[in-house]
Amino acid sequence: MSAAAPETTSGVVSPLEGKPQFPGNRSFRNRGETTPEVTVVKIGGSVLTGADGYATAASFVASRLVDTDERLVVVVSAEYGHTDELHQEAAAIDAAPDPALLDLLWSTGETRSVALLSLRLRALGASVTGVSVHEIGLKVLPGDERLSFNPLSMRAALSQHRVVVVPGFLAVENHRVVTLGRGGSDWSAVLLAASLGATRCELVKDVDGYFTDDPNTHADAKLIPTITYKDALQMADDGCPLVQRHAIAAAARARLPLVIRSLTSQGTLVSH
Repeated sequence: MSAAAPETTSGVVSPLEGKPQFPGNRSFRNRGETTPEVTVVKIGGSVLTGADGYATAASFVASRLVDTDERLVVVVSAEYGHTDELHQEAAAIDAAPDPALLDLLWSTGETRSVALLSLRLRALGASVTGVSVHEIGLKVLPGDERLSFNPLSMRAALSQHRVVVVPGFLAVENHRVVTLGRGGSDWSAVLLAASLGATRCELVKDVDGYFTDDPNTHADAKLIPTITYKDALQMADDGCPLVQRHAIAAAARARLPLVIRSLTSQGTLVSH
């Protein structure tokens, strides 16, 4: 089963067209103490390409911890091509696999990425933990496929570690794992960022950001440094697959700065 449409607040489900009020950057400890900034960084499967890809991603994350007390929530996708391979495995057994079992099988791809990136970061000396989909607090409400998010477990993990690695693309419904559709890791990252009061959400992909034209076919395409949520939504409606539309819409309603970037670029800032 796949959840398909709704965006939500922290712990309270809001109507699709509503304007949720997300909590600010609250303290993880006691009132009056300084709260470290939180940034959510989503690393896509096109970046996680084999052992070298995980090593490069880990170095990128570890470099963000130098000379700062910033906390990072790193949302990961399955390694490039892994989800398709899992689907082929299932289809070789059953031409029409049971959707619930397919979701369970697909979830192993993101879980694998969480473990491998966390191990790489730990080898670099980072204070890191990896969590499963059941620990995140992201749930699909039965019946209407809307999402709710309880940030308590994530805040607890962030109070103990500089980096928390979590699986994207996944949520829980009635204690079962479900998937959030193509591009669901973008949506997961934005929901986590908004509900945790993050300063921004960065979506790390294998392209530098939004361009004036497809850089693969137009050599004169230029990187767009900033665009509005409205323009990004229009591009998604026009067929641009760079960022899932649900993710852009959720960021817009939360007024959450969204950065689309590669590991080596400053990227495109999407904001009002």
